[in-house]
Amino acid sequence: MIEIIPGILEKEWEMIEERLRLVTGLVDWVQIDIADNTMVPNTTFLDFSRFPQIPQLPQLEAHLMVSSPEKYIKSLADAGFKRLIAHVEAHDPRIFLDAVKYEHVEVGIAIDGPTEFETLEPFLEEVDVVLVMTSEAGFSGSVFLPECVEKIKSIHSYLPDLPIEVSGGIRDITARLVKDAGATRVVSSSYLFKDPATIAAAIERLRSA
Repeated sequence: MIEIIPGILEKEWEMIEERLRLVTGLVDWVQIDIADNTMVPNTTFLDFSRFPQIPQLPQLEAHLMVSSPEKYIKSLADAGFKRLIAHVEAHDPRIFLDAVKYEHVEVGIAIDGPTEFETLEPFLEEVDVVLVMTSEAGFSGSVFLPECVEKIKSIHSYLPDLPIEVSGGIRDITARLVKDAGATRVVSSSYLFKDPATIAAAIERLRSA
């Protein structure tokens, strides 16, 4: 059964807090999208010290859509984030991978929708998870790019035991497509949060895809 990770991409703390409370008790992990207008043309909430103030949270992973992810490692780890994922499109992902070793966190590398698999390949054996964007990074509600499914297949073929997380246009139909290609986790935002009353049912539909 595929793992479901709600994704939260917001500028205001109040929206983040509300969405965290909506999924607490329903999932084991939540992804917080982080942007600072360097890699993508968007800026999200960046005061990570607020997160420990919410009791009984799911475990948190950070999806760093930023050019210099290494500058956020310490503050995220101190805030209790257990998994940090930086993009291969960052200014120098090697700096991030070298620096993050000093924190007790899982490490991931992400690849944006338009980027080719070959760019990612040199880093795959060093990480705990790979995140494949099946849309262009930066905003919630993006359109699913079916051509990215081949990228998932390539990663799964190259390292069959490496967890593959997928984000971008994920709903029940697309979750099934990426699962069949080798994905083990899916991140969903708009599909889950479009109606707070149906979040639990939407999570179950994705799990059974």
